[in-house]
Amino acid sequence: MGIKKQLGMGVMTAALGLSLIGGGTFAYFSDSETTNNTFAAGTLDLGVEPTEVINVENIQPGDSMVRDFELQNNGSVDINKVLLETDYSVTDAEGDNTGDFGEHIRVEFLYNADQLNEVIYETTLADLRGMSPEAVNEEVFLPTLGEDGLEAGTSDDLVVQFTFVDNGEDQNEFQGDALNLEWTFNAQQTAGDEN
Repeated sequence: MGIKKQLGMGVMTAALGLSLIGGGTFAYFSDSETTNNTFAAGTLDLGVEPTEVINVENIQPGDSMVRDFELQNNGSVDINKVLLETDYSVTDAEGDNTGDFGEHIRVEFLYNADQLNEVIYETTLADLRGMSPEAVNEEVFLPTLGEDGLEAGTSDDLVVQFTFVDNGEDQNEFQGDALNLEWTFNAQQTAGDEN
């Protein structure tokens, strides 16, 4: 073997030896940990108690009925807005109605049952049915619940007075009629927080 070959073999052997030794010098300690994380969604649960706010018979023009009900936040998420949708149907006993019975039922949302003169908002069932849920929230629930809405686990009492308005005119067409009122309460959450 020539000197060049021997020298080349020596360099290769030295390089191999260094790489084996060098490989051992890069050894290090290591450790690892695993975290278990959870995202649990809250619940939005609006309750109304009682579920039947009013049920009266034999009313006549001039009659007023005060009823109270409770809005409950049974969930774990705060309620920012309560939106109310109003609908009703009229059963015309004689088939002689030319007017809307709902136009003759005045609705007054009150601050409390003790002071009936403290009216939050007054309208008729017919007008209430035509209002957007957002407008009802602005007029009725915002003054009652405030800017904070209904916090999780809390409730708030609302009082409403219904009056069959005596308009001083012939209202015979409504004798024997029945008005079935349906209120649908919808809750919306507050804005999310940065935690």
